[in-house]
Amino acid sequence: MPSVRMPELRRGCLMKHLLLLLTIGGVLIGIALGLGLRATEPDTTTILLLSYPGELFIRMLKLMILPLVIASLISGSASLNANLSGSIVAKTVGYFLATSFFNAILGILLSIAIKPGVGLANQSLEDVYEKGSSSNTANILDGFLDLGRNLFPDNLFVASFQQVHTVYNEETVPVIVTTANNSQMLENVTRLVRQVHYRSGTNTLGIIVFSLVFGTVLGSLGKRGSPVADFFSIVDEVVLKIVTGIMWLSPVGVASVIMSKILLVEKLASVMSTLAFFIMTVIIGVFLYQLVFQNLLYLLIVRKNPLKFYFNLLEACVTGFATASTAATLPITFRCMNDKCGVDPRISRFVLPIGATVNMDGTALFVAVGTCFIAQINERVLGIGDYATIAVTATAASVASASVPSAALFLILIVLTAVDLPPDDVSLFFTVDWLVDRFRTTNNLLGDCYTAAVVEIWSKDALDAMDAEVISSSSGEADKVDLDDPDTRHLLLGGGMKFASGKDATDGKPQVHDQVTVQVDEPVAEGVPQEV
Repeated sequence: MPSVRMPELRRGCLMKHLLLLLTIGGVLIGIALGLGLRATEPDTTTILLLSYPGELFIRMLKLMILPLVIASLISGSASLNANLSGSIVAKTVGYFLATSFFNAILGILLSIAIKPGVGLANQSLEDVYEKGSSSNTANILDGFLDLGRNLFPDNLFVASFQQVHTVYNEETVPVIVTTANNSQMLENVTRLVRQVHYRSGTNTLGIIVFSLVFGTVLGSLGKRGSPVADFFSIVDEVVLKIVTGIMWLSPVGVASVIMSKILLVEKLASVMSTLAFFIMTVIIGVFLYQLVFQNLLYLLIVRKNPLKFYFNLLEACVTGFATASTAATLPITFRCMNDKCGVDPRISRFVLPIGATVNMDGTALFVAVGTCFIAQINERVLGIGDYATIAVTATAASVASASVPSAALFLILIVLTAVDLPPDDVSLFFTVDWLVDRFRTTNNLLGDCYTAAVVEIWSKDALDAMDAEVISSSSGEADKVDLDDPDTRHLLLGGGMKFASGKDATDGKPQVHDQVTVQVDEPVAEGVPQEV
């Protein structure tokens, strides 16, 4: 009997995880083909054609982001009361800040232990990058101001494809200056002027805030709002079913994306050899947090097997590694959390869209390691105060830059300014950001999922109480009889039992309706029974 069942079990396990195995195979094939085809030195047209399937795959995933975020947040917040919604958002953002701060400290400690930049202190890095000469205008104040502007967009439709950001433009203005002999003359002076502009990119933060408010108010309307809430719930389900179909294209799309990225990198060997210790430090930090600290927190708080939870998220993790985008992977992350991990959809609908924009665990680690690396190659000795500034600034800047796409390099500029390090050296990371970005994206993505599981435990009592209240109210309404109904009032006032007409009876004879319990909400004449 066991010999008969074992092949069936193996076949069932293989079919269950077939898509995951194919996606991992796509990653390995993409790496192998990318490294192998570099020897042929393909031209730009060839690389464009090789990257085309991956481009279409990512475009299809991004197409699903906006309807999924809007539908999931509105249906999720409509199913909860306002107090619980606010509590979940507060717990989610608080946990994100705590984990980002922890990752920044972890990056600092690893940089002190491994010292990735010490060996490059006296070496020329001109063969790896060219220093820029542009001035640094990164400002954490502007980041917070832009955050507020994006949180409250002035036009919801514009927010679907544009977001606000502050830029500094050079402007020449005539100024009257006084010379040494007290004469005045007109002179042109160039200065930087702060201006607020729009740039391409979905303002996810503004859409999240609007959807949360809309869903909360919709839920407060009760039965009147239930048709609209049901509509968005069905849209959410339809989008996830479409994503399930798109996911079967992931092996080809993932292989195409990774292969084209490897082919596009110039001086791959020299870059990897020069920055090997920096890349290794970041990767060690990413996996140390994922496999040890994150799973330990899950075990202590959720009290379930963290390895099973981690394995169930591998499909989303591999796709996030290929696309280097938490937002683009969001549809697949929803699918894994709902179908495999068993997290309450009311929680995952809240946490995952917010986390895709706000959570920057891997980015905080990358910024901390990158800042310490630049300090080491410039032979700058950092003190305890400098390290504390790096950790706090990286965490605060990650919140301020929540709406900035590919914010890691922008964040490093802010932190370098805070500890007085040369901002030009940021150009060094452009050569390896395509690779490191993929590892830190997996950290951000897994951080969103683990946060959803933790917040679910913290909100379990409130969710159970809400479920009990819904069941109680539903059963109460089922037992209540409408006293405005003419037949009911006829019965109560002595008109006798009403009989089922004609076709209600199974045998063609009149049938007496079942006994009902009537809840009387108004005074009833003496002698009239309340139960018939």
